[in-house]
Amino acid sequence: MSSVSRRGFLHAAGATGAAVLAYGLSPAMLQAAVANSPFRIAVISDEISPDFDHACSVIANDFGLQWVELRSLWTKNIMDLSDEEIARANAILDKYKLRVTDIASPLFKTDWPGAPRSKFSPKNDSFGASFGFKQQDEVLEKTIALARKFKTERIRCFDFWRLDDQAPYRAAINAKLAEAANIVGKQGLLLVLENEFECNTATGRESVKTLAAVRTPHLMLNWDPGNAVARGELDAFPTAFNLLPKNRIGHCHVKCAVAQPTPAHPDGFEWAAVGQGIPDWVAQFRALKQSGYRQAVSLETHWGGAGSPEASTRISWAGMKDALQKSGNLS
Repeated sequence: MSSVSRRGFLHAAGATGAAVLAYGLSPAMLQAAVANSPFRIAVISDEISPDFDHACSVIANDFGLQWVELRSLWTKNIMDLSDEEIARANAILDKYKLRVTDIASPLFKTDWPGAPRSKFSPKNDSFGASFGFKQQDEVLEKTIALARKFKTERIRCFDFWRLDDQAPYRAAINAKLAEAANIVGKQGLLLVLENEFECNTATGRESVKTLAAVRTPHLMLNWDPGNAVARGELDAFPTAFNLLPKNRIGHCHVKCAVAQPTPAHPDGFEWAAVGQGIPDWVAQFRALKQSGYRQAVSLETHWGGAGSPEASTRISWAGMKDALQKSGNLS
């Protein structure tokens, strides 16, 4: 780490003790602790760098982890990778002895047909994903193929850009989710719906409703309390989490947000380094373990306060590691 990013780390951590947690374990000790964790501890690779080899080197060698989540590689959305690039990516995974938690696909991150255009529908997606509704069957088919090629059983999805009034369309959206989940299930795979702050299921409470309506066992939740906070659910943990059916949580993203309301945007927020915002990840990790959750906890930094994605992710990983240690899930 450069001296500049190291100073940024110390500033964000706020104390020398946090720095000790970040650097105090030898690589061998850290790898042993990670291997003994009840969770599959991971990082979304493009939160570090678009250079997939470099990102994997950081994840495996610097962070001591064994799992990675795939969203975009070499500035290309995973959906757009060629066969040659997929082979290259798998060779890199083998090189660093990394396994894939899930395919973080853009499935259903589009406008619902016949509804008013969502104010969240972007002109350009920051992760290189721009697929219309008519392309979603193709996206699903390709995502299933990618799951096979990357040897994972989990596929992330959304439930369309957020509508001011989703009630007239909610039953049809639920039916589409169920249809896709059952297609995935017939392939021996699992669809995990992310509560995304710009989509129709954004909070923990909305997740409860969606899971109750879509009862297929092939759909589970990608629980992201940071996203729920970004949508204004400041009690995403513990209140909303306690409402969730724990046997339907199939993946978990780790990030933090802080409320920054303004008169024009009363539900405004900013991303924060893990440990510097909401939720309380020490308590959240502890509750996940107590609930019997044994799948991925995947760092999705989003915060960019250290000046670069890699420097920011290193700081957030230090905060995440601290929370895992304090919660008894990394020792």
